[in-house]
Amino acid sequence: MITVFGSINLDLVVAVPRLPRAGETVSGPDHQMFPGGKGANQALAARRAGSAVTMISAVGQDAFADLALRNLREADVDLSGIRSLPGTTGIALIGIDPAGENQIIVASGTNARVDAEWLSEVLIPNGILLLQGEIPFTENVTSMQMAKAEGSRVIWNPAPVPEGNLRAALEATDVLVVNESEAALIAASLGLAGEPEAFLAHFASDGHVAVVTQGSQGIVADDGNGPVRIGAPKIEAVDTTGAGDAFCGALASALDRNIPFPRALREGIAAGALACTVTGAQTSAPHHEDIMRLADQIL
Repeated sequence: MITVFGSINLDLVVAVPRLPRAGETVSGPDHQMFPGGKGANQALAARRAGSAVTMISAVGQDAFADLALRNLREADVDLSGIRSLPGTTGIALIGIDPAGENQIIVASGTNARVDAEWLSEVLIPNGILLLQGEIPFTENVTSMQMAKAEGSRVIWNPAPVPEGNLRAALEATDVLVVNESEAALIAASLGLAGEPEAFLAHFASDGHVAVVTQGSQGIVADDGNGPVRIGAPKIEAVDTTGAGDAFCGALASALDRNIPFPRALREGIAAGALACTVTGAQTSAPHHEDIMRLADQIL
């Protein structure tokens, strides 16, 4: 089983002819609303990829709460651990250009008040705790330590990379998933070289697994046996917003189903690629059969 401890947002998305520069206003013809938040996105992605998923988080007591939870509820994600707190549900403001690139501003809302102690009744031996970077870092670290004490594996996608000393979190992480810019930030904070192979070698050398995603170039990963590169399938990108979350959710699901690591990576790559072909961070999360079909084609 996968437990996701992370953010829940409502995404307000505007398609624009180009992304604005600092101080500039760029208009789009309309806007759309999608359930989002990196925690919720990855929970839905893992559920659609084939795993039982429990979500631990919080929403506000406002009109956005039910909208933000809609997709998780329809996918049968266990929401019994969601708290309804006074205040506002998290919001993400997203601009998307014709190439599918995006700019995102997030208002944390009740995501800033989640508590790792909410996990005390749901962590289990041999389970997976899946974490991101949109909730307070101290709560993430505490939740990692709780998971390790229970015998659960920790998968951490530090997006965004938190400020402060990351060493305790990295030591408690079994599988680290970052993109190239996140890898560079973490490497700089530890005084390491920024290129992916050096970063991976440092992290994987003590038995941990690390993955650096590289967009259309695929991924490079190291499970302690040296770096492995796997390319991404060619797709026509519409919206890249949910690609990383789809990768993390599908990878977690594959590991939860005890799929060998090389195949698990291919399922993550397939999910991330498929997510780029549909608008919306959650609506784009692919289903198990589609992931399997594309993963079979990735060499």
